Amino acid sequence: MDTQACVRCSLLRPDPTQRGRLEEIRDNLLARIAEAEREGWLGEIEGLKVSLAGSEDKLAQIDRQSQKATISLGMPTTRGGDLE
Repeated sequence: MDTQACVRCSLLRPDPTQRGRLEEIRDNLLARIAEAEREGWLGEIEGLKVSLAGSEDKLAQIDRQSQKATISLGMPTTRGGDLE
């Protein structure tokens, strides 16, 4: 599986249980960007940065999902006059 393609895909909705894996991917991308900069692999850096932005976006999506509050709608009731 191409991890970079997965984090770049705007249609992919991340599973909150996979947050740890996404953090590993982000950290690995940061290390690969640093290596590419040290080695002068300029062609690699831009693609890695796009993937990094995608992984950070997926993490932000998970954060937004976990911050949504549950709204209680209560129990429905019937009015006495409606039963006739």
